[in-house]
Amino acid sequence: MFRGLYTAWTGMANEQKRLDVISNNMANSNTVGYKDEKVASQAFDQVLGIKIRDGSQAYHNECIGSLSLGVKIGETYTDYSQGSVRQTGGTYDLALSGSGFFTVSVTDKAGEVHTRYTRDGRFHLTKDGLLVDADGNAVQGQNGNITIDPSSKNVSISATGQIMADGELVDTLNIVDFEDYDYLKKYGDTMYEPVDGATTKDAEGEILQGYTEQSNVNVVREMVDMITITRAYEAGQKVIRSYDSMLDKSVNQVGALK
Repeated sequence: MFRGLYTAWTGMANEQKRLDVISNNMANSNTVGYKDEKVASQAFDQVLGIKIRDGSQAYHNECIGSLSLGVKIGETYTDYSQGSVRQTGGTYDLALSGSGFFTVSVTDKAGEVHTRYTRDGRFHLTKDGLLVDADGNAVQGQNGNITIDPSSKNVSISATGQIMADGELVDTLNIVDFEDYDYLKKYGDTMYEPVDGATTKDAEGEILQGYTEQSNVNVVREMVDMITITRAYEAGQKVIRSYDSMLDKSVNQVGALK
């Protein structure tokens, strides 16, 4: 009789997770370089629980019942497809058209330096001529941190990442791509760091100077999904209320002693 309660509860928990992810996508629909996230659902385990090392089964696992809990949350994954490109006219605003990531050097609160990757190309120069991203992290070139003379009058960046200042080659942007994006761990909204097993490859994207890549979130589709999720969540609530009403009648009316 309680099977529907568990099924409704797991369904609501799954829809709540999906709603959280969609809400985050909507909040970052205007974030430069942001990639859309999605949630996969999967079938719940076939049993309610497993008895482990109690008095009757000291060193064996034994299933308790055969109640399926319906659906459960699977994985959250990222859609790395290309976002739209917007012209800004900024000298150090860069967009990647195609695969690949910009490389930046990030120092965390503990003082440890990490190499991370991003599609957010809103770069600028510090007063010392260091090329940094919107958060002040140093952008990496083939020779390390990129430094450009702030007094340079003409700075151009080619499609392959070569940085020319007043006709002289300064450095080349370090653009990196990966064989499998499943080996990337996300930091913040637009930063990624490889984990064990990640392998790099040559990036095929070209660099556009004076442009930035926008979020690849489809706001209309996200709104439609949000409405669908809300309806599914409400359906789960109705199931629980129905069971609550049946249990109330079973206890207080059918089972009441006269």
